[in-house]
Formats: sequence, C-alpha cells, structure tokens
Amino acid sequence: MSTSSLNTYLQFEKIMKASSCHFVLSGESDYKHLTKVFPELLTFFLKETDQLPEDEEIMQMFIELNIRDLERNVKPEGYNRKGRMRLIFPLDRKEFYIRSTSKPAEVTRLGEKISAMLKAADVDHVMEMDTVDGVR
Repeated sequence: MSTSSLNTYLQFEKIMKASSCHFVLSGESDYKHLTKVFPELLTFFLKETDQLPEDEEIMQMFIELNIRDLERNVKPEGYNRKGRMRLIFPLDRKEFYIRSTSKPAEVTRLGEKISAMLKAADVDHVMEMDTVDGVR
C-alpha cells in the first residue's frame, strides 16, 4: 500500500471511529454569532438523536436559556443531559462539540450536517473529529 493510500485509509478510519465532533469557532466568529442558527441547530440535534422533549415548553426553555447566553456572547449550557449524545460547550475553549457514547458513525453524519448549518449561517469554524481514545 502506498503512503498516500495508507494516509487516506487512516483518515477514513479515524472518522469512522469518532466519538466526538468539535466545531472550533474561528476568525471573527464568537458565541454571539451562533444566536440565529442555535434554535435550528439544537432542534435538529435533539430530533436526530431521539432526545427531543415531548413538552414543547421544555424545548422552548432549553432554547431560550441558551439564546440568552449567546446574545451576551457567553458560553451557553448546550445540552449536557444524560443520554446517548450530548451537545457540549467547554469552559476553556471557543468551541462546542457533540459526543456519543454509542454510535460513532452517527457523530460523523450529524457533525457534517451541523457544519453545513454553521456555514449557511456564516459562522466561521473548523470541524475536527476526535477519536475514541480522545486524541484529536
């Protein structure tokens, strides 16, 4: 196998084993730039992972609490509830990520769709896949 083929295979294997997908805000983008796309992003994430609350008021509360923080350009809560997937905003970095405890292929699929949503909303970012062992 050539070096190029081996590198392509290793990149593919890394994507297929991803347990998380990180969206690192870049350029001028900051939390406040997520305000317009966040309701759609959170709704999409929860629907696709079968975690959408049955009660519409609860969903609106999740959106409203996060939007308040985003409008102030502050790290929002995200969706860090017990479940098979989480939407996490770390304390120490200008990024957010999705993490799965069970379905690596789903992380890749959702990550690509979320990245497309961010691009459509003109949010500059870099998408990075994290492997199972936690090494980016």
